Amino acid sequence: MDIRLLGPLEADERGVSLIPTARKPRQLLALLVLNLDQVVSVDACVEELWDDEPPTSMAATLQTYILQIRRRLAKLPRLGSLQAARTVLETRGNGYVFRTTTDDEYDVLRFEQNVQAARVALARDDSLTGACLLRDALELWRGPALAGTPAGPLVRARLVGLEESRLTALEQRIEADLRLGRHHELLGELTSLVAGHPVLENLHAQLMLALYRSGRPAQALGVYDRLRGSLDRELGIEPSQRLRRLHRAVLSADPALDPPHPATFPLSLGLV
Repeated sequence: MDIRLLGPLEADERGVSLIPTARKPRQLLALLVLNLDQVVSVDACVEELWDDEPPTSMAATLQTYILQIRRRLAKLPRLGSLQAARTVLETRGNGYVFRTTTDDEYDVLRFEQNVQAARVALARDDSLTGACLLRDALELWRGPALAGTPAGPLVRARLVGLEESRLTALEQRIEADLRLGRHHELLGELTSLVAGHPVLENLHAQLMLALYRSGRPAQALGVYDRLRGSLDRELGIEPSQRLRRLHRAVLSADPALDPPHPATFPLSLGLV
């Protein structure tokens, strides 16, 4: 079974889809597959589906939704029956667990594995491998996670974590590309990212460095000024010491900001 959450919810096997058409069963399936191989309690299911306003028939309704998902599972080629479906979506104590096998493909797991492998590569200063692994991880994203699927409080909390992981991986990939001297190639991407994240300092620092290394120090200073204005208006704070240090380095044309030699990556200012 191929389970994809990093974009619209998709789960299928040999062209047969598991996704229910009704909103609530689809929302319940999202909660279950976000917690693969872990028991999701009945209380958690109720909280996700109805928050603080569960219907009086919530227990029977929840069981109906579980049955609908199992019926979808029963149509998958390797299962073929409701009895087999119960071994995948299993009742466990006062809850349910969605089981997976080693043959199943899960994009969230692949994303996490690639990111972890990239961090190992970056820790040994292998920026090329790290950048490639992070790029592969980010290419698994087809849009916002679970786009188009209703989300209650538990799923929303997980989505926040997934988006933070995606953004962190993106920043690390850009950092690796900067270490590889790809500052020209990054300008368009970073300009777009900064526009979408007007108070995210790390992206602004990366854009400033890419601009400076591309021979555009005035534009790099302009990025700092816009960030400072956004931070003041939206949060009432000044840029961090790290950003102020980068600003001074651009003003003084500090050699530490120059593009790295292919074999060495200067870290004295902690900017890349």
